[in-house]
Amino acid sequence: MTNRPTRRTILIATGATGATALVASCGDSGDSGDGGDATPTTTTVSPGQEGEELASTSDIPVGGGTIFKDEKVVVTQPEQGQFKAFSAICTHQGCTVGSVSDGTINCPCHGSKYDITNGAVANPPATKPLPAKNIVVEGNSIRLV
Repeated sequence: MTNRPTRRTILIATGATGATALVASCGDSGDSGDGGDATPTTTTVSPGQEGEELASTSDIPVGGGTIFKDEKVVVTQPEQGQFKAFSAICTHQGCTVGSVSDGTINCPCHGSKYDITNGAVANPPATKPLPAKNIVVEGNSIRLV
């Protein structure tokens, strides 16, 4: 019989900082459970708190998007000046999405497609939307927060 640690054991062992990180990682995935809108938020943050710069606004085509594989995020621009960000990991079996075209984010593994506006499934086999990611747009800079 293997003794598996309980959540309490892990929280006690990791201390306050680790517990905060663990609890944060157990939060909402952005999936409302009904296949509905997982719309990301464009967040306003304090100076110096912007996060990692992903791209310039001119790098994201209107009606399309750009995949940032290292950051595991896809940024779209459904309409001029409207930017959205989603996880680049397909909710079907965990492949990284491969392209953005014709209004969808496309997974090359099994053909799942997601709407560039809200991450909702546009074509199965995926059944859950892409989780939203928070970005901030300041001037021509898009940052992941």
